[in-house]
Amino acid sequence: MESAPTAAMTFAIPSTKAQARYRLLTRPTNPFTVPARGLAQRPPSRHPWIRAAIPRTKKEATVETVREQLENCYLLAGINYKGFTVKQFQELRKTFPDSTKLIVAKNTLVYKALEGTPWETLKPCMKGMNVWLFVHTEEIPAAIKPYRDFQREKKLEDNDFTGAVFEGKFYGPNDFKKLETLPTRAEIYATLLGALKSPSSALVATLQAPARDLLLLLKAHIKNLEEQQALPQ
Repeated sequence: MESAPTAAMTFAIPSTKAQARYRLLTRPTNPFTVPARGLAQRPPSRHPWIRAAIPRTKKEATVETVREQLENCYLLAGINYKGFTVKQFQELRKTFPDSTKLIVAKNTLVYKALEGTPWETLKPCMKGMNVWLFVHTEEIPAAIKPYRDFQREKKLEDNDFTGAVFEGKFYGPNDFKKLETLPTRAEIYATLLGALKSPSSALVATLQAPARDLLLLLKAHIKNLEEQQALPQ
């Protein structure tokens, strides 16, 4: 009895070129092997620590800039500048005198520079978008007025002062009237000189004024006496 014919089985053997490609795709990647040409691979990042150091360097520079501005600073105030255009910000910078400095910096970096100093009472301002005003003059009202004029002209009612620190005390947005109405140096001089020529009761009232005002008045009087003595007889 003849056996049933065996079914023919065929195998498609890939070409040599296809075999090489198959081996290339299935072979585990060797990290020390140079990638073959023609395969799109993303090149490894070179010196990632350099990119990480650059932002850190900028942050440290910002903190140092804030600390430098605190030297001989009489008042530090925050201004809400959310929604400001680049043009508006440039115009604002031009309105301030040389005795003030306007700096844009993150709240966290500013507070890092303020920590451990009398200025850290500005902490309630550390939210939202602030531009920081450093005032390097005793004439506080004159330093604040340029922004008030700018705010009124540009109708920026929502972009008010967020707070300030003056002589270690925090002033909220509703307290700025006190800062804006501080007497000028000339007014303080006039008050002291008038008190020195007035009855003792007026002098006592002057002596009960804040120490800073009294000190300025005394300096003015001493300077006035020195100038009189220097005049030719």
